[in-house]
Amino acid sequence: MASDANGIPELDQDKYDADEQVKIICLGDSAVGKSKLMERFLIDGYRPQQLSTYALTLYKYNTTIDRKAVLVDFWDTAGQERFQSMHPSYYHKAHACIMVFDVQRKITYKNLTSWYTELREYRPEIPCVVVANKIDADMKVTQRNFNFAKKQGLPLYFVSAADGTNVVKMFKETIKMAMSYKQNSSDFMDEVMRELENFELEQNKDLSLQTAQEELKPESPESV
Repeated sequence: MASDANGIPELDQDKYDADEQVKIICLGDSAVGKSKLMERFLIDGYRPQQLSTYALTLYKYNTTIDRKAVLVDFWDTAGQERFQSMHPSYYHKAHACIMVFDVQRKITYKNLTSWYTELREYRPEIPCVVVANKIDADMKVTQRNFNFAKKQGLPLYFVSAADGTNVVKMFKETIKMAMSYKQNSSDFMDEVMRELENFELEQNKDLSLQTAQEELKPESPESV
């Protein structure tokens, strides 16, 4: 399922308030392998061709957690990251984040700082995991220190979308983190956005009432 980038605000995200609905977002530079990781996890297959698109792609995954059926929506940037900033709706009501970099491209690792800063602007509390992708190209990278994750206190996974190393483990543990967060948190930013929505509704009601009252006022003698 895909939606044009400009249509993100029109997506119904109220469903993520339900206990059985979870939203997990993916962040990272273009071509680090976010979509390929999704495909590896969801269909256990790897397709090396890269398709450039500017749409938001939703990947749906059904699972069972604590004997309860849960539907997970994975949100993939699918090209939007080329604009260096995501629409606020991309972050809205997310329960966890998967942040990916390419171990063969140093700049994608450096850019994690910018992605993480933006994430915390909108979602200051949700769990986030750091994913070092494409380790199949050089397994020695798994012995290197990637201090960003350690500095931020985030889990780090060495994975390969090409051969599947640690992909299933990473996704399943992220889903558990998302569910735990959803069940045990009262996210401040969600509360703020909800209050703003209620405030706007009240303002619109007051404006409509004021307009209606003015229309019902009797005409003054001078105007007759």
